[in-house]
Amino acid sequence: MHKKLYTCIRISNQFGVGHVKNIGIIVNKGKPEARIVARELLYLLEMRGAQVVLDESVASDVGRPELGMTVEEIGKRAALICVLGGDGTLLGIARKLAGRSVPILGINLGTLGFLSEAEPDNLPHAVDNLLSGQYDIEDRMMLEATLIRKGNALGKYTAMNDIGIAKGSFCRIIQCAVYLNDSYVATFSGDGVIVSTPTGSTAYSLSAGGPIVAPNVDMLLLTPVAPHSLTARPMIFSGEETIRIEVDAIHQEMGLSIDGQLGYRLEGGDQIYIRKSPYSTPLIKLNKSGFFEAIRTKFQGEWE
Repeated sequence: MHKKLYTCIRISNQFGVGHVKNIGIIVNKGKPEARIVARELLYLLEMRGAQVVLDESVASDVGRPELGMTVEEIGKRAALICVLGGDGTLLGIARKLAGRSVPILGINLGTLGFLSEAEPDNLPHAVDNLLSGQYDIEDRMMLEATLIRKGNALGKYTAMNDIGIAKGSFCRIIQCAVYLNDSYVATFSGDGVIVSTPTGSTAYSLSAGGPIVAPNVDMLLLTPVAPHSLTARPMIFSGEETIRIEVDAIHQEMGLSIDGQLGYRLEGGDQIYIRKSPYSTPLIKLNKSGFFEAIRTKFQGEWE
């Protein structure tokens, strides 16, 4: 039986007051209101009897240095984690905590906040639902990419949104030969390709012309970026398959990106193996409106 990449689970008073385990708060200090929201969230949680641990980078700023821990320590001790920031912040924490299976609640301090479930204006309501167990958990699929150069593995990377292969800003096109397991699929000439999860289908892939994919679909999405062909289109593969991409170009300005946040230089002849990661990210969902309602809301009614 195939492993499910997405589940919805009703939590019944797992964190009811009096039985609350540690709740972690991780903050993107680069957001102007981060300290204010972190202080308010800490107050609301402790007022309701929760035990809280804080990202050490912000613990002193909110006057509670004794609660400070590293992100890794929070991942080991917390029963769930509130991440204050934008989608980029949540993606970074998801990668750092891959394999921990700690549920994450995104509290949006950014712009779109597509992965977030709460806003600073509704913190009391979010805390009430969190501590009474009135939420669902969605296990979001992640990707695992292995970079091979001249037969040697240079690194293994985990992504929640996507793995991107792209040319430099001012360089000519690159060629990406795509194989599914050992079967040749096609060679895309252009700015590169993106391999994304269903979660990542609403990120870089969408901007490049890829489809929106519901998060409960077990698949890998490959989207060519600015292809020099009218027949090059996004492709969907089974989540149980492995995609191998061989890159080549007459220049050396090529890069591998992980969730658009981490970058590594590529050379001609490099191979990138991409498959479904054994890890997933459990996202806490407070809203009952569903995936496509969230899309309509976040995209400001463009589908109306």
